Amino acid sequence: MKEKKRNSKTNYKRIDSMKDKDIDYSDIGELDGEFWEKAKLVLPHPKVKVTIRLDSQIIVWFKHKGDHYQTRINAVLKSYVNAKKGKAKQH
Repeated sequence: MKEKKRNSKTNYKRIDSMKDKDIDYSDIGELDGEFWEKAKLVLPHPKVKVTIRLDSQIIVWFKHKGDHYQTRINAVLKSYVNAKKGKAKQH
């Protein structure tokens, strides 16, 4: 299977060749037993498959930004809904 081209400036070859001992974890707190005792699994809400008609220029613009355009459209809609919810609470 052909690997998809990644739209990233990350040097994956360098990262893949790193040894665990070479990774700097100094900015990450240690996870002790207490953390794992309190930890709980939180699964994302499942998405619903829908058919929606959008203007072609909307699709072209989002596709031009790269892969996963549907995820970005979802994020924009979610942001809009959250903003409206916030304003409704203030009034």
